[in-house]
Amino acid sequence: MRGSLICLMISFLMVFDAFAFEICGDLKQGELLLIKSKDKTYLKAIERDAQSINVEGITFDIKKTKWDIQSIKGVAGHKVIPSKKHEKEITHEQSDVKNALKQNDNLLDDWKNGFIMPVEGRISGHFGYQRIFNGIKKNPHSGTDIAAPFNTPVQAAGNGVVVLAGFDYFYTGNMVILDHGGDLKTIYAHLNDIYVRQGERVKKGDVIASVGKSGRATGPHLHWGAVLNGVRFRPHALLDIHDKKCRSY
Repeated sequence: MRGSLICLMISFLMVFDAFAFEICGDLKQGELLLIKSKDKTYLKAIERDAQSINVEGITFDIKKTKWDIQSIKGVAGHKVIPSKKHEKEITHEQSDVKNALKQNDNLLDDWKNGFIMPVEGRISGHFGYQRIFNGIKKNPHSGTDIAAPFNTPVQAAGNGVVVLAGFDYFYTGNMVILDHGGDLKTIYAHLNDIYVRQGERVKKGDVIASVGKSGRATGPHLHWGAVLNGVRFRPHALLDIHDKKCRSY
């Protein structure tokens, strides 16, 4: 009897140990989580409209976020509803972005060094907001817009490698994408000048570009985006990546 009880306790402890982990961050739509398991520490992003998420084999309910709707007028008509003559350049842009986001250097762990704001300024468009251009409803906003004077220096939010430095895209204008390892990328769009090249390694705080209004933009600002494993999330969630409140499970 005593032996059976000991075996039961050992089995319980083994099961408990197998599922023991920490979730750091808010279980809320559009947020970023830091997961600390027995074997590794990694990031997990929560989609804008997620209802639940699976972490280490356990399903968690996700808090809903009330997303605002923003109406913007005065955008050039061909930027709202592109004509057929722009299809080729739009397809080219989508292909370049898709290929850049697919790149993943498994040896990189630059994300562990943390992140900073790429530019200081007024937040003119939040992640997840849905925009209406000239009365036409568009897809939810995939990043954060930061209004700043034309040619304001744009810094790399974190250490990483340039996987895209492209010019004259239809929607995003001049754009840089950085790979931070762990399948995490940050996006910098509507730039004026770009000072880095594809394949170049940058450090957090390096000036990589300047604020512009290229592509579909009505004024100078930086579109700052973040993508993890193909999931877009609120980029400001990167700023406290090692200071998030943790809960054990």
